Amino acid sequence: IQQETQQIAENQMRTQFWQKLDLWARALVPSGIGLMFVFLVVLPIPIPGYAVITPMLVLASVFFWAIHSPRFLPPVAVFLIGLVQDSLTGALMGTGTVVLLLVYGVVASQRRFFHHKSFGLVWWGFMLVAGGASVLNWTIASLLGGVVISPKAALFQFLLTLAVYPLVTSVLHLAHRVMPSEDWHDT
Repeated sequence: IQQETQQIAENQMRTQFWQKLDLWARALVPSGIGLMFVFLVVLPIPIPGYAVITPMLVLASVFFWAIHSPRFLPPVAVFLIGLVQDSLTGALMGTGTVVLLLVYGVVASQRRFFHHKSFGLVWWGFMLVAGGASVLNWTIASLLGGVVISPKAALFQFLLTLAVYPLVTSVLHLAHRVMPSEDWHDT
């Protein structure tokens, strides 16, 4: 009987380990998707000028997770994702990171307003936030470049981002289904 009891205890410990590992992996989904979007954006696509107008997928991801699961995409993760994006896109280190952190802060502070609201209202909110982020990115690039850059590329990038937002959020909603509940904590 003692051997059976010991075997049951070992099986329970093994099961608990795998359950915790599963929960931790699920909790890393927002950061993983953010990094995946960074890599997707920097893929070399043979379209002239595409690098300048790629949709702001990381911004859409940060916006989404700041509303739906901010606990699983903390500011430090946004910071690190932003640094990876800045380094891979050739942006001045920290410029895109600052924009992402500002977006995260604004959206997380307004989470109650957006959470459990209609898609149209959330899309409208994203339009405002993405517009502000586009203007900020354009302003930073112009100031650091010492010359006023034509806003056409920023405008087109903004419009392209708005156009792909429904598809991006449908993917993010699917990913959100595998997330642990917001009240989950490691014990």
